[in-house]
Amino acid sequence: MKDYDEILVALRRITRAIDLHSKSLQKKTGLTTSQLLVMEIINKLGSPSPSTIAREMVLSQATVTTLLDRLTKNQLVVRVKSDQDKRSVAVDLTERGKELVSHAPELLQAGFLNEYRKLPDWQRNSLIASLQQIAYLMDAEQLDASPILDTGELHPPTDQAS
Repeated sequence: MKDYDEILVALRRITRAIDLHSKSLQKKTGLTTSQLLVMEIINKLGSPSPSTIAREMVLSQATVTTLLDRLTKNQLVVRVKSDQDKRSVAVDLTERGKELVSHAPELLQAGFLNEYRKLPDWQRNSLIASLQQIAYLMDAEQLDASPILDTGELHPPTDQAS
C-alpha cells in the first residue's frame, strides 16, 4: 500500500467512526450530533443568543438558525425575546429539552478529548499541523465546519438492507 493510500484509509476510518457514532446517537436521542451540541451549549451557558451559540460552535449564524428551527419545532428549545430590546433573542431549553440533555449519551468528541489531552504538546501540535495540511490538500479549508464530530443530517434508511 502506498503512503497516500494509508492516509486515505485512515481518513475513511475516521469518517466511518464519526458516521457510526452519529447514527447511534440519533437512534438513541432522535437528534443529530449538532443538534445535541446546541442543546448542551444552551444548557451550559444558560440563555445564550443564537450568535453566541454560533460563535461557541464555530458555525455560521445561518447554520445555527436552521438547527434552532428544528429544535424549536420538536419542542426542545424556545426562543425568548428580551423585554429590554425586542430585537434581542435568547434561547432556552424546554423541560423536555433539559430531560433529553441530562440523559443523552456522551458525544464522540468527549472520548477523543480524553485521549488527546494525554498527548504531549509536540504531538498535539504535530497532529494539528498535519490535519490542517490535509484539509488544504483536499481544498477543504474554507468549508463551514465546527469542532463537532458529525457527518451531517441523517435520515432513516429507506430499506432494511442498508
